[in-house]
Amino acid sequence: MAKVRITKQFNFETGHALYGYDGKCKNVHGHSYKLNVTVIGSPIQDASNVKNGMVIDFGDLKKIVNEEIVDIWDHATILNKNTPHIEIAEELQKRGHMVILSDYQPTSENMVIDFAHKIENKLPKGIELHSVRLSETDTSFAEWFASDNL
Repeated sequence: MAKVRITKQFNFETGHALYGYDGKCKNVHGHSYKLNVTVIGSPIQDASNVKNGMVIDFGDLKKIVNEEIVDIWDHATILNKNTPHIEIAEELQKRGHMVILSDYQPTSENMVIDFAHKIENKLPKGIELHSVRLSETDTSFAEWFASDNL
């Protein structure tokens, strides 16, 4: 049966700082992220199925990505948990701000790996994650491809 790739795009705003970095990104700043999630599978070929002809309902993919990423990351600040800015993170949390303390440097590269694993773990049987692309600006992005990670 033919395989088809479908892609859904998501947008969210997140602040971060790169601990130990030697440029401007060591300072807390934010991005308007664009996240493209591409899955691959065979379209359902069952006329009695309400999702006939679909690889996955875009709404189902949206639910997965929103629950695992967008709803958590949108308008949050992510910092490496080893940052000396931990006092800032704690103060923001005390004041009701959403702060994510990660085990990794919050670069687009590390974030796209994290997102790919979260999405992969929630996809229904028969649907494979093909790629994830995270753009932090219109001209800068990181990509994760399943074929590169076998």
